[in-house]
Amino acid sequence: MIKLFKNFRKDESGAVTVDWVVLTAAVVALAGAAYVAIEEGSEGLSENIRDSLKEITPGASSSGAGTTPEPEPEDTNDT
Repeated sequence: MIKLFKNFRKDESGAVTVDWVVLTAAVVALAGAAYVAIEEGSEGLSENIRDSLKEITPGASSSGAGTTPEPEPEDTNDT
């Protein structure tokens, strides 16, 4: 029985598996942290877009696209 425990202690075949499990757990944790950071940033961005879209009046354009430009007044100063 003692010989069995000595052989088990010397055997390193499962050590590689443990390394891969730890490495995989670290990758999953980093992916989770990245997901949380991206989610928080996108929530703020979507709120800004929503607020900007609420301020827009349908049919009106702040950039002038799609509207007829008003004619510029003629300069009446003779200098």
